[in-house]
Amino acid sequence: MHYIDFLPPTAKKEDILHVHQQRQEWVNQSKKGFLRYRLPCEVLQTFKAKHLDFSCDTVEIGARGEIHEEQHARLESALRDFMPWRKGPFSIFGVDIDSEWQSQRKWQRLIPYLPELQGKIIADIGCNNGYYMFRMLPLQPKLVLGLEPSVQHYYCFKGLNGMAGQENLHIDLLGVEHLPLFPECFDVLFLMGIIYHRSSPIDCLRDIFSSLRPGGTLVLESQVIPGTEEIAIFPQKTYAKVPGTYFVPTGSCLQNWVQRAGFKNSRIVCQHPMSDTEQRRTDWMQFESYTDFIDPANPGKTVEGYPAPERIYLLAEKK
Repeated sequence: MHYIDFLPPTAKKEDILHVHQQRQEWVNQSKKGFLRYRLPCEVLQTFKAKHLDFSCDTVEIGARGEIHEEQHARLESALRDFMPWRKGPFSIFGVDIDSEWQSQRKWQRLIPYLPELQGKIIADIGCNNGYYMFRMLPLQPKLVLGLEPSVQHYYCFKGLNGMAGQENLHIDLLGVEHLPLFPECFDVLFLMGIIYHRSSPIDCLRDIFSSLRPGGTLVLESQVIPGTEEIAIFPQKTYAKVPGTYFVPTGSCLQNWVQRAGFKNSRIVCQHPMSDTEQRRTDWMQFESYTDFIDPANPGKTVEGYPAPERIYLLAEKK
């Protein structure tokens, strides 16, 4: 079943299918950049898991005893082809993937504040490999649609869910800019780690507002700078070595953005400093990570001299 069959009549279904087909033609080209991830995805999809557990910190797909030694080696090789693993942790047929981000910590912070997900249509914008999508499953959503333009993350999720076989989880090679195709479609929309990569954050939030049904909820997680002033920094080139970072606000500034986009009842439910206990190098992510982004002589500053990041969790509603 295509995810479009889950969507309400307000969705621009013909336009969605047109863009979907264009993206599929693009991603199915026989070029190295696509085959690099398509081929290991196809390997992963040959495994079908019996054991599934999405209720714990580690997403478990398959148990070690379900496959023999040669299959285990082939599986691990295919999983390593998707390095670096940014989100997790996962355990795939006994292969333990220690991701860069300890994503379970974010989910634990959100759980007490989540709106009702049972029977709901949910979007996860920039869903990466789908860690949070899998974690939503025990809450029994009708549909979780991940919008993810990255070929690496797209195929990684396709491989994982090919093994897990969850029919209410779907992904498409779309971004936040495609939300106008989904007017009043979603009950809940997750925007985690995305807003500071948008050059026009209020326009982004307005598109999100329009894509939510009346009464819908935005769940927003972002990096912010500390402080109570209603300001944001606009880095000259990078922030914490990350290119493509535009505005990094304070919590109160972020809340103003959300309110100006039309949301009501916005509330910050958690804010905390970042640390290398939550984001760090591992055997599955061997590039630079948090400690490389922070001034070693002054942990309150990034290597560029900006205030070091905090993470914030904000919920808001479309009344």
